[in-house]
This record gives sequence, C-alpha cells and structure tokens, in this order.
Amino acid sequence: MQTLTRKSRVVDTSEDTQDFLVNVQTPLWKVHPGTAIHTRALRIRCERGFSFCDSLIVATALESGCQRLLTEDLQHGQQVDGLRIENPFLG
Repeated sequence: MQTLTRKSRVVDTSEDTQDFLVNVQTPLWKVHPGTAIHTRALRIRCERGFSFCDSLIVATALESGCQRLLTEDLQHGQQVDGLRIENPFLG
C-alpha cells in the first residue's frame, strides 16, 4: 500500500487505494491473516529460529495447504510440518 500512496509517480488518493485493496488485492488472497496464522508463526519462530517474517510466510503456506515453499532465504530441503522448503535457484 505504501507504494500506492507514496512511491508511485502519481500519488493515489485514499479512495483509489481503498478501491485497489477491495477490488484487486483482496480477491487474490487465498488465506486471510488472523490469529491462527500469527500463533502458528510464533510457534515456528520458537521451534525453528526463523525470523518472524519468514515464520509468517511458512505459516501462511501451511495454512494454504501448500506442499512446497520456493525461497532462497531458508535452508533447502527443510521440512516444516510437512511443508518442504526448496531453493529454486539450486542446480
């Protein structure tokens, strides 16, 4: 949202930003953030030592039913609650 309200060449109004959120971004969300995801992320952070942001990504992937998470930021081949972490840039 900051990109829409500050970094774009033409600063959008609050109404434009709200319209984008409601009509473009929200329909793309498969999983909506909530207490369950944050609680799971905190558990993953404590158990795995991941950053909270990485833990949120992993928790959201798990909540979405993903089997694989493609990232170069976590150790390739790790398994977290059945989710396999893969680095797409490895040979």
